[in-house]
Amino acid sequence: MLWIPFTLFAAFMQAWRNAFQKQLSQHAGAAAVTLARFVLAWPLAGLYLWLLYHWQPAQTLPAFTATFAVLIVAAAVSQIVATALMVRLFQLRNYAVGVGLAKSEAVLAAALGVFFFSAPLTFLGWLGVIIGGIAVWLLSGLRRAAGQAVPASTLMTGLGSGLAFALTSLWVREASLELGMAFPFGAAWVLLLVISLQTLLMVGWLGLRNPQALVSLWQRPGLTVLISLTSCLGSIGWFTAMSLESVALVKTLGQVEVLFTLMISVWYFRERLSQRDHGGLVLIVIAAVCVMWA
Repeated sequence: MLWIPFTLFAAFMQAWRNAFQKQLSQHAGAAAVTLARFVLAWPLAGLYLWLLYHWQPAQTLPAFTATFAVLIVAAAVSQIVATALMVRLFQLRNYAVGVGLAKSEAVLAAALGVFFFSAPLTFLGWLGVIIGGIAVWLLSGLRRAAGQAVPASTLMTGLGSGLAFALTSLWVREASLELGMAFPFGAAWVLLLVISLQTLLMVGWLGLRNPQALVSLWQRPGLTVLISLTSCLGSIGWFTAMSLESVALVKTLGQVEVLFTLMISVWYFRERLSQRDHGGLVLIVIAAVCVMWA
């Protein structure tokens, strides 16, 4: 059951990371905000891995395989795409809606896990995933107060972000299992390698195509540091939890992030909660109970 506290910690950190990304997205483009998630996170991930080896010095170094390398590259690229689409959502609609749409990740991870990753769920697990999906639909506000549907471009961007995040999570879990290391060393190695590769890819691409994006981060060091810090801490939680339990269950419980997001929306961004929000929160709790029992 150790995956539960790691998941709750990850969801809390991710909610704050998204809040800081929303702030930065008002001053920088999607690519720059995406890079802020990784640019200072890799030293923190390296420090975390060093501390683990200092704690258990007898633990051996991993044996990397070609399959592991492919999984690392796939996860790194997929998470970059997912984050860029998430930032684009922040610029299209309000904060809570952007996060809510991208949280289709849990349902997509469950379906992909069953059909492509040999990760079946119990009936209670599926029940939790479905209830969680309904909760996210309510909380994301897919229809405006006047009854007007959300634009198709916004809907597709949100679902695309959720799909990319789901694939990232599934590939991260597979990479951790591929190493076959003792807990939590496999997840820590995957975290360091994924974040390092993402930083190299984003810095290289922006350096060639959009140097001004790098300057925009340099001009706002406070937000950049906060985004990287909360991102790294959240990733430690996610990667560790997914090395212990199936992605669908971790991500369904992780939907409590929406609860944290709404709290931040009210307290930090001064947004109001609707009656639909309260109903969605009740369903989030029910979904969390189902997956913990599963």
